[in-house]
Amino acid sequence: MYTVLGSTRNRTLRVIWTLEELGVPYNQIAGMPGSRDTKAYSKTGKVPALILDGEVFTDSIAIIYFLSDLHNGLTFPTGSLDRLRMDGHINFLLEEFDSLLWVAAKNSFINPPAHRVEAVKPVLKWEFERSLKRLEDRLQGDYLMGDTFTIADILATHCLNWAINAKFPEANTTLKNYAKRCRGRQAYKRALADT
Repeated sequence: MYTVLGSTRNRTLRVIWTLEELGVPYNQIAGMPGSRDTKAYSKTGKVPALILDGEVFTDSIAIIYFLSDLHNGLTFPTGSLDRLRMDGHINFLLEEFDSLLWVAAKNSFINPPAHRVEAVKPVLKWEFERSLKRLEDRLQGDYLMGDTFTIADILATHCLNWAINAKFPEANTTLKNYAKRCRGRQAYKRALADT
């Protein structure tokens, strides 16, 4: 059985949601980034962390790729054109959404005050707003891959949620409806049930 370290108030949600979608059992150990409890399992203090066979693996994207490939769900076969399309969505989301939100977080509360640059935030928000339209253009129906819900949708929804909390520009109606549809999934609700 998998053990996941972290809280669904951060990127750990991506892993927990993936496991819920796949119907795979897991144990969750609550822990915040950098806390003493977290460092007892993950030397770097990073979350999410997947503990498997005595090893600790970090990085939410690596973990959800591993899980979806291993359990043959939320993805497409390696080498297929659909996999290429899905990977393109994921790379776009990492470059245009996750990275901007992460830099904003580091300059808001993660970095020590002497190493925060408030002036970067307006530029990040401007770039984010430009990317919202490009994300809308990528929707191919209910989800990024048409009728098929994938790990790309988990990443997109997590980033759209994060943007709300970070007070980034609001998504348009199409993207709000998309995120609402994703958040309406039973696996999402189960993932948040114990937070």
